[in-house]
Amino acid sequence: MLTKDISASPSAASPSRHCVEAPRHLHAGRDAQPHRLARLAIADAAAHLVTQAARFEGREVFAFTRKGDREAQEFARGLGATWAGGSDAAPPEELDAAIIFAPVGSLIPAALRVVKRGGIVVCGGIHMSDIPSFPYRDLWQERTITSVANLTRRDGEEFLALAAKIPIRTETQTFPLAQANEALDALRNGKLRGAAVLVE
Repeated sequence: MLTKDISASPSAASPSRHCVEAPRHLHAGRDAQPHRLARLAIADAAAHLVTQAARFEGREVFAFTRKGDREAQEFARGLGATWAGGSDAAPPEELDAAIIFAPVGSLIPAALRVVKRGGIVVCGGIHMSDIPSFPYRDLWQERTITSVANLTRRDGEEFLALAAKIPIRTETQTFPLAQANEALDALRNGKLRGAAVLVE
């Protein structure tokens, strides 16, 4: 899920190859009164890009991973996360925003419970499982749920310019095209760090 520096790798040359959605996630998270930014992430290439961009902008990042995934939590801390824990854990303080990368609808009520009054929960996936019912009090006090859709040319240009300033560090894991199913299994089971890349 999170990364080490592989800047010498040709596949690391362009962050946009790993996740074109990252600029939209970051913009959506900025709509809160953002000093603290929460990530509810299980396995997604965008998570480590957004973390680095948020830290560069001076935001605190609280990283949530799969339950018990200590390796991913350690990587998050290595990228500058203030705190890292499982998706079943409570952060040490209320947060301004949460960005959910995992396609798991049950994380939305969990995120609402950790954002403060006026906070925003951003759903970053293209698909997501059904959202379970939750009490209105979890949404009350002007909390917002929003989704991220399509990347614009301007989003991409702004993010690439920001990525060059930071500079963004990426990690990829390559799979032969014939092993696409294995790549999907690795993604589902939280065995990937960064992005999976299929090659012929």
